[in-house]
Amino acid sequence: MNNSKNLANAIKQAIEDCDFWRHEFVTPEHVLYAFASQDQFASACEWLPHDASWLITQLEKEFLSMEVVPETQKLVIEGSQQFSEMMSLAIKQAQYSDQDTLDVPHVVAAMLMLNDSQAAYLLDQFTGDEKGEFMQSLVSAYAVDETGEGAEGDDDTNSPAPWRKLVTCVNDTYAAHNPLIGREAELERTMQVLCRKDKNNPLHVGEPGVGKTALIYGLTALIERGEVPERLRGARVYMMDMGTMVAGTQFRGDFEKRIKMVMEGLAQEGNAILCIDEIHNLIGAGRNGDASLDASNMLKPYLESGAIRFIGSTTYDEYNRYIAKQKSLVRRFQQIDIAEPSVDDAIRIVEGLRPSYEKFHGVKYAAGVVEFAVRSAAKHIRDRFLPDKAIDLIDEAGAYRETHPLTTQKRQTVDRRLVTDILARVCKIDAEALKEQSNDALRTLEGDIKKEIFGQDEAVARVVEAVQMSKAGLADDTKPMASLLFVGPTGVGKTEVARVLSERMGMKLVRFDMSEYAEKHAVAKLIGSPAGYVGYEDGGLLTAAVRKTPNCVLLFDEIEKAHPDIFNIFLQMMDYAALTDNHGERADFRNAVIIMTSNAGAQYASRASIGFTGSVSRGDAMLTTVKKTFKPEFINRLTDIVVFHDMSRQMASLILDKKLAQLQTKLSAKNVTLHLSAEARELLLTKGFTPEYGARELDRVIGSMLKPLLMKEMLFGRLKKSGDAVVEVKDGALRLV
Repeated sequence: MNNSKNLANAIKQAIEDCDFWRHEFVTPEHVLYAFASQDQFASACEWLPHDASWLITQLEKEFLSMEVVPETQKLVIEGSQQFSEMMSLAIKQAQYSDQDTLDVPHVVAAMLMLNDSQAAYLLDQFTGDEKGEFMQSLVSAYAVDETGEGAEGDDDTNSPAPWRKLVTCVNDTYAAHNPLIGREAELERTMQVLCRKDKNNPLHVGEPGVGKTALIYGLTALIERGEVPERLRGARVYMMDMGTMVAGTQFRGDFEKRIKMVMEGLAQEGNAILCIDEIHNLIGAGRNGDASLDASNMLKPYLESGAIRFIGSTTYDEYNRYIAKQKSLVRRFQQIDIAEPSVDDAIRIVEGLRPSYEKFHGVKYAAGVVEFAVRSAAKHIRDRFLPDKAIDLIDEAGAYRETHPLTTQKRQTVDRRLVTDILARVCKIDAEALKEQSNDALRTLEGDIKKEIFGQDEAVARVVEAVQMSKAGLADDTKPMASLLFVGPTGVGKTEVARVLSERMGMKLVRFDMSEYAEKHAVAKLIGSPAGYVGYEDGGLLTAAVRKTPNCVLLFDEIEKAHPDIFNIFLQMMDYAALTDNHGERADFRNAVIIMTSNAGAQYASRASIGFTGSVSRGDAMLTTVKKTFKPEFINRLTDIVVFHDMSRQMASLILDKKLAQLQTKLSAKNVTLHLSAEARELLLTKGFTPEYGARELDRVIGSMLKPLLMKEMLFGRLKKSGDAVVEVKDGALRLV
């Protein structure tokens, strides 16, 4: 670690004092004596009860009591043990403050930490209860030796000014960044504000990723080319990072000194423009305790004078949270809104950047890929903004092709299929039926579902039609893929259709049992508890699930059992495909199929055609009850209401075969084959078929009559290892033969 010039001079002086007093070891007392002789130290303690001369007098008395080397002996001066300990502590002080130059304040602070040291004792007496204030004055009094040179170092007149190390000159780095394309109106407005006499400080406010920082580089490029008004020609643009300004400021006064150093340096240079990205970080930066002085207050005189022009940038959220409250700061800036570009403007921007990305990745973007990437990003990536999200998409596609080159092509090409794959990973759109290049799964979807769902052909057709409509691009892009309400008696396959649909489309099934949300306060679990309530930090169950898996079949089972307030939450989800949780984060439902099941009206459907003049169908009777149960605004937002038929004997027969096939799959794992006689099958069907309870009655019958026979034989009988299980009817019951 380098020593500052002031420290190097003090140590040199301490060694000379040792030689003068004929002392063999350099001690902390000698170093303190040298410090007390410096003008900076004397100015730092002017306000103390004792001045530096008092300290010098006490140290000279101490020197008289030290052991002296006789004149007849050769004097070899070394550092004492306490001197070494003091310097080690000082180095740690500098490292903790992230500084690579050791200065006098670090050594003084280390000196106060020494045990059994006369120097520490005298300093304690000298400062009394004002040690903190004394250290602050000491830091302010000593100029930091930014060059890191010792007393014997060369003259630093050719070195850059210290303040330049705290800022970045954009004029030297703008060429390494993407060029600015478009934004002519915003750029012209920025130059117009910079040319004002008073309050010539633009403030760019816009969402993340819309190009606020790119405007700075675009302005610098115009200045370098001389395509700016006369007042801005030859201007130097600097970028200040608040993290760099705060880093390493250990003592009070360090941060303020850096701010003043930069401001005075820029003022002396003249025609300087200081850009502060994330300018909201100024609020509170450097503030200590209840003191009101922070970076924003320190800059106000410079903002008012106009000698230095400032350009700030921040987002709307941060502006409202931090800056809008500082009225005196707001009036010194001229706000310029940086809106998200339209899709057409974003295409023009990304097309302009395409050559640089092709050169960087060594690839070629196929014709139409850039437009496809921009439109796909605008459609599917909802929580970010153009052009940033589109640039990221083509950048990642180029990186993928660079790391996974095609062996069949000499010139590596990025096509639409690759962009689609990258987009699917970014948006978690992994359903096979929704992939841009494949419609095979959708073509056979209806037939695949009908193989597992029997007797509900009309309901299945309407579900598949809604999904295919979304894939064809004929549905509203601002709504979910489908919002369906399944109505029908229990056990007829409403939930089963949702499960099979998710399997066949390769989408995850996310199920919510709405009977758990019957209480008014339980509704908050879906989007999160309000601030101040238990569970606020956990967020919402629904919004968290959709953010984790946005491409899913979202099933709300038995929705009529939920509290009525829950339908108010669903209105936004079905109309705008978005929900905002208690933390203000939005969940995107555009790639979800929303299915709600209900038994509302099922109990009245069987009475629909009773009487000599009854002509109302069962479906119409159920729909009438549904419209009474749910609010009109809820029903209007549904894509379709799908009515499921009652269980018929033919449906029950097909479902029984399906259930027996599932049982055989489990038995095959144990090498057991089930053989069911016609009488046994008919007995199961007779016992299990009831229109009131649907397919669930078949499950109960199989579980009570057939499975116990197989269980006992597989555990204790002749089917322990393998075998054929032949089931027949004897005395009105199933028996194994």
